[in-house]
Amino acid sequence: MADEVRIAGFGARRQLGQGRRRLGTAILAAAACCALTASGVPALLKATYADLSLRLEDLVQTRAPGPAARIALGPYGRDVRLAGEIGEGTAARLGTLLAAHPEVTRIHLTSEGGLVDEALAIGELIAARNLATYVPDYCVSACTLAFVRGATRSLVAQGRLGFHAPYDAGLFGQILQAEGSVELAAYVAAGVEPAFAAQALAVPSETLWIPEAVRLIQARVATEIVETDRFPDSTLDDDPSPAGARAAILRALPLLEALDGRGTILADIANAYLDGYRAGRPEGEALDALRGRAQAEIARVLRGADDATWVEIGRTLLRAMRRAEPEACRAIGGEGNLLLAQEALSAGSGGRADAAPRALLARAVGQGGGALSPARSAARPPRDCAGLIAAYARALAGPEAGATLRALASHPPRPAQEATALPR
Repeated sequence: MADEVRIAGFGARRQLGQGRRRLGTAILAAAACCALTASGVPALLKATYADLSLRLEDLVQTRAPGPAARIALGPYGRDVRLAGEIGEGTAARLGTLLAAHPEVTRIHLTSEGGLVDEALAIGELIAARNLATYVPDYCVSACTLAFVRGATRSLVAQGRLGFHAPYDAGLFGQILQAEGSVELAAYVAAGVEPAFAAQALAVPSETLWIPEAVRLIQARVATEIVETDRFPDSTLDDDPSPAGARAAILRALPLLEALDGRGTILADIANAYLDGYRAGRPEGEALDALRGRAQAEIARVLRGADDATWVEIGRTLLRAMRRAEPEACRAIGGEGNLLLAQEALSAGSGGRADAAPRALLARAVGQGGGALSPARSAARPPRDCAGLIAAYARALAGPEAGATLRALASHPPRPAQEATALPR
């Protein structure tokens, strides 16, 4: 197995009843189950105990339902987004939306799983409409039963499809692994390789198998692995609000948190990202636009930093240039690109971000000054990485280092190949 992890909230559960009793009944039921779970329970009683746990849960309903999955029509009416737990009534809600919008051709699925019956019903809707399915992040457990019914089944690179055996939720959320013949038949009927389906349903219910992309393609679970420029952005499907947009841009670019005290900069960046999402901008394009706007705002803030701060910025940029690939090196030095500097400095650190860029940005925000005058010499810096590194080292060793470094970082380097009228 490529990756097996403990689950936290993921589930492929059977449909349970709707009965609910008063608190006293639940207490008596809990006492009965606790007696059976004591050490030394004979194996013969395990099935009886599981049945009793399920019946009592069906009767008293101790598990509170989670928030309803969000189902929304995407831009231009061609895409539907389904995000969240697949609970009771999810398929009916999706069916109503699809009936009202015959132009829909694709459904985005971002879900931790849920009720098997509902996921199978969603799969029937997908198959009946010949919809394409797309996972922009993760689709695990019961969600995969819907995903495999797509006419084409696209998974974003680095996305996750996760599998395990179905389970029934006993009293107080107890996991009781269930027999998976229904799920096996559904996977195989959708064209999934039988051996893969059997392997997926043999994974214990309390863990999760996340196969590698090549295995998913071989087993006909997914038909293609795609980059983020193929389909509309789905990063805000869970929460398409200004608060959701703010959270999304901070997840993508944690450095931006240092701008929180600088007027409306952070809110403006988040609102622009939200506008792109609502307009159906492809995810890769949306992230490129986010980075571009964020760096422009960061550069504006840094230009107002004092000379002492710019000496520290220059040292940090120089350290990053020495670690970066040539193209990134040129952007770090020529643009003073602190986003790329942090990425270069954080590479190989196990996901821990280098603290220096954020501290320097926060320091510049705290100074809050306007743009200072650049150094007297406004000559363009070298456009190659080695030349930029040498120029930064000279500036740090010379007089008026802060002003000189500010000037060096204010000129995006020209392309290495100038425009030409000759045919390419």
